[in-house]
Amino acid sequence: MEVLTINISDNMAFKLGSEMRSYKGNMKNRFNKDDASIPGTPVFRKTLAKGIKAEANADGSIFLDKSVKPGSEEERAILLHEMGHIVDMKTGKLKYTDDSITYMGKKHDRKDGMINYEGKWLPEGHGDFPWEKV
Repeated sequence: MEVLTINISDNMAFKLGSEMRSYKGNMKNRFNKDDASIPGTPVFRKTLAKGIKAEANADGSIFLDKSVKPGSEEERAILLHEMGHIVDMKTGKLKYTDDSITYMGKKHDRKDGMINYEGKWLPEGHGDFPWEKV
């Protein structure tokens, strides 16, 4: 095993090893397979509107529809997608209010589950929105 030693002071040293460890299983759900929470991003299972599997919230949490099977590939894909929105909100790339969504500095009106994008009212989550192409 190769080891890099960095001297911090005359009395201390810090070692970085190249050792590789493996873990068999799902790291995300290793404590409780029904808990999909990600450190710093709580995930709450609840019944969402028809056709909605998840929602990323401005407070840094994610709502996940109860129909999504815990530990499934679908759950994993949905959470990865929603985490993209969380990162975009935390970095200021994306923000929303009840009346609008602002993406990359451009504001889009929002009303009754629809967003006005390039002159067309499309349902939230529509694939034509650049913020949905995370």
